Amino acid sequence: MPVKRLICVTREGSAHARACHGALPGWDVCVVEHLAAARKVLSQQHYGVGLLLDSSDSADDAELERFLHQHHHMRWVGVFDACRLVEPALRELIAAHLVDFHTLPVDTLRLEHSLGHAHGMATMATRAAPSESALRVSHIDGTSAAIARLRSHIDKIAAVDAPVLICGESGSGKELAAQEIHLRSPRATGPFIAINCAAMAPTLIHSELFGHERGAFTGAMRDKQGLLEAASGGSIFLDEIGDLPLDLQASLLRFLQERVIYRVGGTRTIAVDARVITATHVDLPQAVAEGRFREDLYYRLSVFPIRVPALRERKEDLPLLTDLIFNKFASERSAQLKGVSREALQAMARYDWPGNVRELINRVRRAMVLAEHRLVMPEDLDLPCVGPICPNGAGLGTSRLSAERVAIGESLARSGNNISRAARELGVSRMTLYRLMAKHEISV
Repeated sequence: MPVKRLICVTREGSAHARACHGALPGWDVCVVEHLAAARKVLSQQHYGVGLLLDSSDSADDAELERFLHQHHHMRWVGVFDACRLVEPALRELIAAHLVDFHTLPVDTLRLEHSLGHAHGMATMATRAAPSESALRVSHIDGTSAAIARLRSHIDKIAAVDAPVLICGESGSGKELAAQEIHLRSPRATGPFIAINCAAMAPTLIHSELFGHERGAFTGAMRDKQGLLEAASGGSIFLDEIGDLPLDLQASLLRFLQERVIYRVGGTRTIAVDARVITATHVDLPQAVAEGRFREDLYYRLSVFPIRVPALRERKEDLPLLTDLIFNKFASERSAQLKGVSREALQAMARYDWPGNVRELINRVRRAMVLAEHRLVMPEDLDLPCVGPICPNGAGLGTSRLSAERVAIGESLARSGNNISRAARELGVSRMTLYRLMAKHEISV
């Protein structure tokens, strides 16, 4: 049987910890004497289960709350003096962050059972927290067939030093694909410079791309290197290339043909060794047919065309992407939130995500802040009512909200509008009940 690992936080030292929790056969126990030491250990080693032997007073609860929030992916069990359990802040902390708690003196057999349950919960997690490398911004995450094809194309294209045209809907991750091409190419040690052609004023984009000489126009007080020149030795990514003005298209075509540029107001050529990667969400062949985009430039840019799939084409990646978002923005979540419910993932799978991954990130981040329960629920995502679960416009989210509102009203009526009694009956804290009452506009 593999050894289970436990980190125990106590101010009283190893002897006190052993006296409290007993022998704990089958456990490898690491005892630390303060939260700072626990942070250091957890930054270097993985522990799925933690034990808090609390000997502090209420003045330290805020620091303990921050610590548990930081290490939310672990399963924690606490041991406290019985007299402290009347403190509202501690009760809130236990409810939000611990899988179980005990009072002194400890029943060691019951504590061993609690720790075993916590270990089981930790190992039953179906998706491990992503590593730092998995959260790097230049990584294309997903295991779907569509993403596997994209990675395969990138692997082949990256080694060839030629222009790449990336197509795909807004928010699908075209810049991530461009970064991946750069990082897998021989130019990986060089600069990667990105510019959004649609976000720059037409009067400025020429100077930004090609630079200018001193005195070229009013306000040009010194020579300025352009972005193409700054990208020499690396790659330049021109997003929304379809919005590039026609006169700039001619200048870009000249650079692709001759590998030299002229600064605005300059008379000498400057050699630039930069790979051009472009992206667009518009139909460039249609733009060529309508005279909005140069045909010769289109063929120069699309030596290696690739397409980033829309999120609706790779919905099997939704659980992984949701986990990555949840862990990346964990510091923003509400204190009691532990993850995303199966019902929420099912609702995501029924939605077509017109805003793609960018929309997914925004909806999950908002849900992490506003969620009232331990798991993100479908109504927290505020998705439009979709799929067979909403046959007559009355979906699961609407039904749940209605049932929640009725339950709160009936509990308050039975308790004579006593908030504490109603909260106990509903199984929530007073603070949570107040938030739910404000959400449903219920007053007493």
